[in-house]
Amino acid sequence: MNDPHAQTPWYRQLAAVLAQHMLLKSLGTMLFIAVFFGAYFFLLKNPASAVTVMPLTWPDRLIGFEPRAMALYVSLWVYVSLPPALLATPQALFAYARAMAGTCMIGLVIFYLWPTTVPVADIDWALYPGVDFLKTLDAGGNAFPSLHVVTAVFSGVWLQVLLRRFDAPRWTRWLNALWCVGIVYSTLATRQHVAVDVAAGLLLGALAAAWSLRHLLPLKSRPIKPAAL
Repeated sequence: MNDPHAQTPWYRQLAAVLAQHMLLKSLGTMLFIAVFFGAYFFLLKNPASAVTVMPLTWPDRLIGFEPRAMALYVSLWVYVSLPPALLATPQALFAYARAMAGTCMIGLVIFYLWPTTVPVADIDWALYPGVDFLKTLDAGGNAFPSLHVVTAVFSGVWLQVLLRRFDAPRWTRWLNALWCVGIVYSTLATRQHVAVDVAAGLLLGALAAAWSLRHLLPLKSRPIKPAAL
């Protein structure tokens, strides 16, 4: 009855947590992304062995090319910044960073041991400047598993749990789920990945998120208040 969090609207709790350690969150997220991209592009440009072209399957034929999905694709970099933004303590932030780093490291090790790429699409990319820029920057390598999907699913599962901890309304969790699904869809619609890459990304992202949550947050009960996350 005297629990102040029970009387505080979810959006005020969320705003309070967002304001905590803003410098650490912003600089930490940018540093993490910079280090990740450094390793990612090094492996992309320096494959350790022959590069395998991933096979097309029926979902790839079902989902057509959609240049407008580019906006969803690049929104990942906003999306992955949300879970750490909703953590209130440096201990939780560092624990989350270690879990995400370990997950990405699994993908990078696979890229090193088994370099992969997507098939060349019969599309004139010059007609789609935004996607063409993406293709120039990220040449379709490091395909399996899709780390775009891995990090989206990892972030999405964490966000679902954190939103429940804040007692956020159901529509926020639906919005989170739809955003995550949209990012996954965009990897196929922009022809950055094939369905096999996406399936592997879904599996790795879900398993890593479940493992990290089990060790970092008590899932069987709700004794931790949002401010303590």
